[in-house]
Amino acid sequence: MKATRFIVLLFIALSLSMKSWAQCAAENTAFSSGEELTYDLFFNWKFVWVSAGSATMNTSQTKWEGKSAFKTHLITRTSTRLDRFFLMRDTMQSIITEDMTPMYYKKGANEGGRYYVDEVWYSYPNGKTHLRQRYQNRDGVVTEKTYDSPKCIYDMMSLLQRARSFKIDNMRKGEKLRFPMADGHKVEDITLICRGRENFKMKSTGITYRCLVFSFVEYPEGKEKEVITFYVSDDENHIPVRLDMFLRFGVAKAYLRKSSGLRHECTSIVKE
Repeated sequence: MKATRFIVLLFIALSLSMKSWAQCAAENTAFSSGEELTYDLFFNWKFVWVSAGSATMNTSQTKWEGKSAFKTHLITRTSTRLDRFFLMRDTMQSIITEDMTPMYYKKGANEGGRYYVDEVWYSYPNGKTHLRQRYQNRDGVVTEKTYDSPKCIYDMMSLLQRARSFKIDNMRKGEKLRFPMADGHKVEDITLICRGRENFKMKSTGITYRCLVFSFVEYPEGKEKEVITFYVSDDENHIPVRLDMFLRFGVAKAYLRKSSGLRHECTSIVKE
């Protein structure tokens, strides 16, 4: 799984009841429709941090086969200046029910001239999770696979939104949670590690937030590999205020520049 899956609306049969989704259902305590988060991106280019572009994530109310749901949309783009060296245009979208059950995920990416599309459709027959995954490579070749599991499966966007409502106040530093993750052409386990609490000043605005720190990691060949480290506000919103992304071409960081439509007051801002 590549880190740029960070940088969250098609058809599915809705012969499902809320009972059949219960295995994945969870209470949303962190966000609501109308939330918009804007980030400034920075890349480490030849040992120098340079301004690289922007990212915007917004959440809105939608309908999924007649039922109320949330659509989360994430757009990441490099600046004109950086496009000469590495062009990135990523668009991700995710649909989850109001109780945060994943229903659909799509990523369309142009990364360094490599364009591809990932899609995942979720259904829950007989209380189990069924996935239909579709991957289109840069040559337009399409590969489709199905996957069945008794467990709830997430994609990067739906897990990010789900994690914001975790009861994390009692998590210990170093504690690990494992999740199966779909990306459009495979399912693999990813581990979330609690790194503790720290205060961080945003590079873009100079605002300091009290943060909870987590990392997504993988274990290729049994060795821990950092994918994304993210810092969420230590308040009821749990908004990602900083992300460190370990990409195949280097390290990128995203700092929150602006937020609007938050569900709760942002009490994690440190008064200086």
